Amino acid sequence: MSETESAPAQPEITDYDDPDAPWNQEWDQEGGIAGWNDEVIKEFRENAGKVGGAYAGGDLILLTTTGARSGKRHTTPLGPLYRDDTMYVSSFIEDKYPAWWYNIKANPQVTIELRDKTHQATGKVLEAEEYDEFAAWVLANNPLLADFQSKVDRPIPLVVLTLDGEG
Repeated sequence: MSETESAPAQPEITDYDDPDAPWNQEWDQEGGIAGWNDEVIKEFRENAGKVGGAYAGGDLILLTTTGARSGKRHTTPLGPLYRDDTMYVSSFIEDKYPAWWYNIKANPQVTIELRDKTHQATGKVLEAEEYDEFAAWVLANNPLLADFQSKVDRPIPLVVLTLDGEG
């Protein structure tokens, strides 16, 4: 794979404010986003990583982190992105960094469910010069994250995920 992003779900969403984007959907289930995530996680595990709805046709992982304060395990569905063979994740939460970002910063050992396989992995929160270089590439190559970054005051979160046993 060259320095390009993973194949987007259909239809391609390139504007953060697109009303069809999954993050712009109404959360009509009890528990808000957490309840919605529970349904996505269940569907993912029942169908070897394939899900329908807003994420149909897209690549999805389940990222399990250990709570920075609670020590409890938390699983979050995320769309992985790629730079060459480097898997990374980000977030569209506008007012704060996501809990998984803080969890990885405190405890980088994570579990990644990718399709029908479960992997132990290491997450690395990018900071300082390493962040600057990677973020420059991301913003030049991912119009959706670039659009989001133009609408928020804080730097987008960037975490590199490395499956154990890989570089």
